[in-house]
Amino acid sequence: MKSSKYLADAAVKALLYEVNVHPKPGLVDPVDNSTHLDMNVFTFIDSAVSLHPYLEEFAQAGIDFEGNDLRDLFKSIRPIGIKAEEAMFESTNNINTHKGAIFSLGIILAACGYDRDNIQATIKAMLQGLVENDFKALDSKKNLSNGEKMFLKYGVTGIRGEAEKGYPTVFDNSLPYLKSQTDVDLNSMFLNTLMVIVSHSYDSNVVKRGDLNSLERIQKYAKDILNVGGCGNSEGKKILDDMNEYCNKNNLSLGGSADLLIVTIFLFLFLI
Repeated sequence: MKSSKYLADAAVKALLYEVNVHPKPGLVDPVDNSTHLDMNVFTFIDSAVSLHPYLEEFAQAGIDFEGNDLRDLFKSIRPIGIKAEEAMFESTNNINTHKGAIFSLGIILAACGYDRDNIQATIKAMLQGLVENDFKALDSKKNLSNGEKMFLKYGVTGIRGEAEKGYPTVFDNSLPYLKSQTDVDLNSMFLNTLMVIVSHSYDSNVVKRGDLNSLERIQKYAKDILNVGGCGNSEGKKILDDMNEYCNKNNLSLGGSADLLIVTIFLFLFLI
């Protein structure tokens, strides 16, 4: 069994790998932060380092869990997530760099700690009823999260729905794709994997800053890049440049897709 420290180390590495992948349309990387002017790559590094103790706690919670109902494991890690968010905000001067990543990494680290051979099944058992429980009585809630607003406006379940289903975008698409990549540098591997995620997922961050048409346009860019063989050739680079220009012009964020890339990279590192 891998230790909680080993799991947390891999998760921090995934956070650092993601922010260094470039050029990422609609996201912060070492060469561009046009759609997130309040943060840069160093903000993300500070945030990632601050999260290590809590990522270790997530994993240890899974290792230690002995109950019969895995929903209790999920309940037990939610307070850890709150502490992790507080540490993140303290390290970044109240800038939200990794709130979505904390949610997903917390779930997946706990699942990996509990049973590394049945990660997706464990996640599904942990999150039974998540969407129903989290989205009930929203009409009476004063301060709504982005995901809650998207649910009320469009009826979409966002990352909660993705998580409750066991992260199908990751397990069915991006992780198998990443594992299949050979003889490609890490930056290209991760950038192409991001395009797989964008082409398959509903990124509520794009819809929040734009609309459903913006999301469809972004997904088409990603599919076109993959159809010409990825970002590593001249044709793919041209489409990627167009996608980046479109995101910058319309101030679009692909933050939800970035979180799923972090999860994918973590699982790739953990399972090899």
